[in-house]
Amino acid sequence: MKIILSDLNHAIVVTLFVFVMMMIIDYINVITKGKMSTAIKRKAFNQYVISSFLGATPGCLGAFMNVSFYLRGVISFGAIVGGMIATSGDESFVMLALFPKEALILFFILFILGIISGFLIDKLFPLLRIKTSKACEFSELHIEDIEKTEKERKYSSFHRIILLSIITILLLLSLKGIAGPKEIRGRIIFWIVSSLALFIILKSSDHFLEEHIWNHLCKRHLWRVFLWTFGAIVIVDIFLNRWDLENFIRTHKVLILVIACLVGIIPESGPHLVFVTMFSKGLIPFSILLASSIVQDGHGMLPLFSYSLKDSILVKMFNLLIGFTVGWLLSLFNL
Repeated sequence: MKIILSDLNHAIVVTLFVFVMMMIIDYINVITKGKMSTAIKRKAFNQYVISSFLGATPGCLGAFMNVSFYLRGVISFGAIVGGMIATSGDESFVMLALFPKEALILFFILFILGIISGFLIDKLFPLLRIKTSKACEFSELHIEDIEKTEKERKYSSFHRIILLSIITILLLLSLKGIAGPKEIRGRIIFWIVSSLALFIILKSSDHFLEEHIWNHLCKRHLWRVFLWTFGAIVIVDIFLNRWDLENFIRTHKVLILVIACLVGIIPESGPHLVFVTMFSKGLIPFSILLASSIVQDGHGMLPLFSYSLKDSILVKMFNLLIGFTVGWLLSLFNL
């Protein structure tokens, strides 16, 4: 029971950090998305840089934006592949919470790989004579006027009260040492993150609170992040207690690499967290985490699946090939 409670506390801390980071990223994406198309179209090479940058930003919003650009014909097939290579989905936030230094290095590597891969695929793809789906005509990207809707803020709204109450309770429990990180550095970070969450929720307009924080982040992401985080931590702890998992991984690195890449094919945020957790505990090398991150893209691919199954399969095939190749090469150097 002690292990379960400890894992539950760990999952709550990580989920809160993810929640706050997602709110920040969501806000930034909303207020800047109208300028993206112009910047991308200005120069051909921009599409690889911007799509990879959007992919490397934590969460799935950058991936969703890349899919929107691809469907509109703003970016090429190579650029969408590069963007998905750079994407790590909601797991990015978890990695920042568990091992920030290594996570930033990983994101930078994925960003560079996304640019290079996107450029090379666009150069080589015509030789394969494979046709992708035609771009779909959409209206201009919709931009919500956040500053205007802030005048309509209602502090007494049900969702605002619920969110404020939950964050406040967690903050008070942490201050009393009942919940949250036990070490002082972690507790300070937890207090800062909790305070930032309260500030954002208080300052958000009704539109942003209802549509972006509640309907998008809470309903679609937050519970999945919590369940997968908690599940991954529990599973790893169970394996550590009952089996010599560390020795098995050390003697079967290629098999673990293959499994990590195959799991990355699943278009869902969560499965990758198992490998994130294993890396945080020193059970797998950086090469396997990188390979898994290259192949998986959270659920950023889901909008593309709904538009073109063929294009989606092609993207995942390239990601799988590149992910396994990079992971295998790095493993040869014991990285």
